[in-house]
Amino acid sequence: STEIPSYVTKCPSNGLCSRLPPDCMTCNTNYSCIYGKPATFDCRVKPHVHCVDQNNHEQENFTINMTCQFCWQLATTDYVCTNSTNCMTVSCPRQRYNATCTVRDHIHCLGNRVFPKMLYCNWTGGYKWSTALALSITLGGFGADRFYLGQWREGLGKLFSFGGLGIWTLIDVLLIGVGYVGPADGSLYI
Repeated sequence: STEIPSYVTKCPSNGLCSRLPPDCMTCNTNYSCIYGKPATFDCRVKPHVHCVDQNNHEQENFTINMTCQFCWQLATTDYVCTNSTNCMTVSCPRQRYNATCTVRDHIHCLGNRVFPKMLYCNWTGGYKWSTALALSITLGGFGADRFYLGQWREGLGKLFSFGGLGIWTLIDVLLIGVGYVGPADGSLYI
């Protein structure tokens, strides 16, 4: 049959073989590579994929140079991971979530290109630390800092007690200043 495989849509036609995405080629494992060192791998293009060398001659067999490391050991800029939307970041110890990470197309590595990874919760609800601290210093006696952070119960308590007669206000300036008190939704400051 002349059915074209699905990977062909990811493979640029007549480009450099060494620049092809990993889905477009099959490489032999180089068992003599030393972790973290540059290594050369012998590769072959998959059927229906056309590529050229530096002199614009079509080729099927070629070599690629890459660092000898597994995909899960790559720098964080070399892969993309899923995000969690129900993650509380203001907790001790910092909460983590299971993410599925996929290596970017132009990066070559050993092992599975899709892998699980535990990542720290890291999202923001749009609250600025500088704004919270400024509100705590200027209007903290009226609970403006706690209202801004979405902690309306504590804000009402500070409002009706005049900031705990100033003591609660001083404590909140310190707690917000060091980042101990954060937004009520569990997000990080901007």
